[in-house]
Amino acid sequence: MRKVYVAGIGATKIREHWEVSLRELLVKAAQKAIEDSNIEKKKIQAAFIGNMSSGVLQGQEHLGSLFATWMGIPGIAASKVEAACASGGAAFHSAYLAVASGMYDCVIALGVEKMSDALTGDVTAALIMADDQDYVAFTGASFVGLNALVYRAYMKKYGAKQEDIALFAVHDHKYAVNNELAQFRREFSLEDVLKSPLIADPIRLLECAPTGDGAAAVVLCSEEYLKEANNEVKIEVAASTLATDILSLHDRDDLTTLQATVRAAEKAYKMAKISPSDVDVLEVHDAFTILGVIHLEDLGFAKKGEGWKLVKEGEIELGGKIPTNLMGGLKARGHPVGATGIYQIYDAVTQLKGEAGKNQVDDAEVALAQNVGGVGGTVSINIFRRVR
Repeated sequence: MRKVYVAGIGATKIREHWEVSLRELLVKAAQKAIEDSNIEKKKIQAAFIGNMSSGVLQGQEHLGSLFATWMGIPGIAASKVEAACASGGAAFHSAYLAVASGMYDCVIALGVEKMSDALTGDVTAALIMADDQDYVAFTGASFVGLNALVYRAYMKKYGAKQEDIALFAVHDHKYAVNNELAQFRREFSLEDVLKSPLIADPIRLLECAPTGDGAAAVVLCSEEYLKEANNEVKIEVAASTLATDILSLHDRDDLTTLQATVRAAEKAYKMAKISPSDVDVLEVHDAFTILGVIHLEDLGFAKKGEGWKLVKEGEIELGGKIPTNLMGGLKARGHPVGATGIYQIYDAVTQLKGEAGKNQVDDAEVALAQNVGGVGGTVSINIFRRVR
């Protein structure tokens, strides 16, 4: 397998883009990434587009050809990659393999989702398509409801308190204030979170990632092409893995561990030849506060049942043991589903390039991004290393 490098990154602000179409978001993000890479767009050989719901919400599929056409590079290999909320991470994994295998020298991984111009009920129905339609969705379950089951199971098993778990949301908003691309650049107190409306007991509104629109892109290339990019900072993809778990919660032995995360992380650490203690910057998929806590444990940064302690003790803060979601995470940066995995990579690479401004981790050299589909049915782990 060849070494693979990040040549450029680009993203749009996450918000309600009423005046911008899905294709326009894709092209804008791609243009930013290509410009950042210093590589001509005609040298892009393939595109992998992460998206979950364009067929349902926009009535638009065939995103590969759509993107190639509107980007002005028809003829390239291009296709959509779908893995629910992990679509972005899965698209990046496909792009990584395309270059690592030697099939292509320069590709672009993208993620896009447009959710604002759809009715809330339609978005909810689209999201639950990530679970089993015959055994789960038909009951009327929603993803908030399913994660509420995980939340309750965790508190019962480990004796954790909601006020400690809910701190994850407070943390995210604190750092989103300094992120120009974030959807909600506003701080909230723990009291604000716990007094917000109850959505699915015990989950409060301010413990949930919002819906929004956005697109992000990453240009990947071989070492030979990287010379042309002439990047001041070289970012290597140290590992890229993808794993699955039993799809639905009712079939799993333990609701408080996402086995897909454990499996993907084990492979990624081995591939990158590192351990959790070597990670300087962490991006976890905190669609709900409880997931952020569980991910800290499953990724090896805390013992089972003690992830909330890292949050409460300030260990995920800038300057803490494992700086986490320092650009706002899903909760505050935003969660345009199919694009989220690429936004996480954008944030991780921004840190390694030393361009995170007030949220910058000093001398960050290794970053890990974890992207989750469904309630852990699919997980992608991507690890990046700054090459000096």
